[in-house]
Amino acid sequence: MREISKVRHTIDAQFGRGAHRSVPAGVIIERSRRTGRIRGIRDGSQNLLCTLRPDGGLAITTRLAEMMLARRPTAFASYCVEVSPDAAPFVEEGRSVFCRHVVRCGRNVRASSDVPVTCGGRVIAVGRALLSCEIMSDMGRGVAVKVRDGLKGRGG
Repeated sequence: MREISKVRHTIDAQFGRGAHRSVPAGVIIERSRRTGRIRGIRDGSQNLLCTLRPDGGLAITTRLAEMMLARRPTAFASYCVEVSPDAAPFVEEGRSVFCRHVVRCGRNVRASSDVPVTCGGRVIAVGRALLSCEIMSDMGRGVAVKVRDGLKGRGG
């Protein structure tokens, strides 16, 4: 029970108080055979929700981001980057998000933080922000988010 508590606290630290309520009950915690540390969290149907990074942060998947957005749309939007519909097909394939395609950036987006990328109110990818919200809004060119996982990359 202590492991799930650690994961919930980490989710709250990354995405705001109460974000852990988006994680479904009955998750499966995968451990490393060699070290015994937590490697990943899966839901009851064996879908990967997130992995634990060596630095203690979480690398979320699009599935967990969708759950969080559905549960707390206004609060979670402050941790998201929204792109234009023109860029959405490329981002879904796993391409990086450029500053010129950012329509709205949540105020809690910081450089090097994991961010969900949305378009039209739905999550299309997740990645790592290379710039903070303020810089993303001011710059007209350059990479804003390096996408790690897109919807089309997972077959959905």
